[in-house]
Amino acid sequence: MKIATWNINGIKARIDNVLQWLGDTSPDIACLQEIKSVDENFPRMEIESLGYHVETHGQKGFNGVAILSKMRFDEVNRRLPGDDDDEQARFIEGVFSVRDGHGRPKALRVVSLYLPNGNPVDTEKFPYKIGWMERLERWAEGRLAFEEPLVLAGDYNVIPQPEDAKNIDVWLGDALFMPESRQSLRRLEGLGFTDALRAGDDSAGIYTFWDYQAGAWQKNNGIRIDHLMLSPEASDHLRGTTVEKRVRAWEKPSDHVPVIAELALEAA
Repeated sequence: MKIATWNINGIKARIDNVLQWLGDTSPDIACLQEIKSVDENFPRMEIESLGYHVETHGQKGFNGVAILSKMRFDEVNRRLPGDDDDEQARFIEGVFSVRDGHGRPKALRVVSLYLPNGNPVDTEKFPYKIGWMERLERWAEGRLAFEEPLVLAGDYNVIPQPEDAKNIDVWLGDALFMPESRQSLRRLEGLGFTDALRAGDDSAGIYTFWDYQAGAWQKNNGIRIDHLMLSPEASDHLRGTTVEKRVRAWEKPSDHVPVIAELALEAA
C-alpha cells in the first residue's frame, strides 16, 4: 500500500498535475495540503473519476487539507482538537479497514497535516506554530493508545537536521529551523513515531521543497520539510520510502514534491 503526502500549493492551479500524478503513481492514499479551496469548490468529480474517494477540510484562499483514497472511509475527523477558536483548516484524519501480510484485520489511521509556517518569528505566528505542534503531540499521544497503524503525513514546515537543507545557513533564525520547532518534532518522535524517510537509507541531500525564487530548483537549493511520521504499528510494516523529485520539473509545479511510504498492508 502506497501512502503519499504532497503540498500542492493550490488545487485550482495544480489540478492537471494532480490528475497526471495520480494516474502515473496510483497511490492508495494521497494526503494533500494547501489546497486553498473551500470544500464545495474542490474538483471532486475529476479525482473521483480516477477511482478515489475524496474528503476535504477546506478554507478559502489559503490552507486546506484533503485525503484521497482508493478505499472507502470508515471515519473522518476534521480539525485538530485543543483550541475551539482556531479556524484554520490544517488537519483531517481518515480511518480505513486494512489487513496485514498475515491477513489480520486492522484499522489504519491516516492524517493529512499542514503545520503553521511560523514566520516572522517575532510575531504571533511563531507562538501559534509551537502551540499547534503541542496540540498535535497531545492528540497523537492519545491515538497511540489505540495501538493501530497511524500515519501523520504532511507539510510540517520543520527542517529536522542541518543535513535536511542544501544551505542551512540561509535558514538560521527562520521558524522552520528554530530550536523550538525542531524540539517539538523531536518530542513527537519521542512518543514512538518514526520518520519514514530517515528510517531507510541516508536521507541527507534529499529534499522535498524548492522555493520559486533565486533559481532554487535549478541549483538544487532545497530543504526537507514534508514528512511521513509512522506509529510503531505502522513502522513495523514499512517497506520503503520515495521522493518523487521529477514532479518539481513539470509545467506549473508546486514548490513541494510528493513523498511516498510503502507499507505491507492491503485493503480489507
